[in-house]
Amino acid sequence: MILIAGPCVIESKELVFRVAEQLQEWNENEEIEFYFKSSFDKANRTSLSSFRGPGLEKGLEILAAVKEKFKMPILTDIHESFQAAPVSEVADVLQIPAFLCRQTDLLVAAAKTPAKINIKKGQFLNPSDIKYSIKKVLETRNESGEGYESARKNGVFVAERGSSFGYGNLVVDMRSLVIMREFAPVIFDATHSVQMPGAAGGKSGGRSEFVEPLARAAGAVGVDGYFFETHLNPCEALCDGDNMLNLERLRACVKTLLALKKFID
Repeated sequence: MILIAGPCVIESKELVFRVAEQLQEWNENEEIEFYFKSSFDKANRTSLSSFRGPGLEKGLEILAAVKEKFKMPILTDIHESFQAAPVSEVADVLQIPAFLCRQTDLLVAAAKTPAKINIKKGQFLNPSDIKYSIKKVLETRNESGEGYESARKNGVFVAERGSSFGYGNLVVDMRSLVIMREFAPVIFDATHSVQMPGAAGGKSGGRSEFVEPLARAAGAVGVDGYFFETHLNPCEALCDGDNMLNLERLRACVKTLLALKKFID
């Protein structure tokens, strides 16, 4: 079971290290393929005044320190093509943000690195159309095949994070998990799926009480892994606090998902 977890954005080295320390049990769990996630820059925040992170240079320095100290594989976002190469020197997985999932130059730049790639399906995208984003990566990597096995072999995941439903709301159509799994391993982004875009006056809100039920539902349908943003105190988080889980809830949720996986398998 793939597990991607960590704070939304790098708020400080101290916070990132404290969260990583709490997540170490999953990194050491043989049943889990773990990736520590945090962003050095949140370039698509709603407001110009919103906290974005420490930036590329400082952010990579902190993520490299996490990787060295805790021996954790790293996942982080890239927003521009020039970031792919330097970020791949630290990160094991380059994440393509949902709003940028069709950006050809960004996908191609990521595909030219040795890193794995996690493509977030856009909130606006038909789930079957994600195959074209995957194909851009596979063709850049000179992969002649397509489908789940070709993507898995080339280290390509896709993430479901909900679809726009009216104004300021997202819904998860569980059929999308089945559809997208034809093309690549699927990660269910449980915390972003309960986000409420623009619902908090210049920033996104969220309903974190639905994270665990949706994660269990995704596990019952069948996914390859899960994505959770977590924090010592989500109420104090500088980004996406309304849809995060605290570490205690995350721990209980992951244990349930592991038990569910054994039952389904």
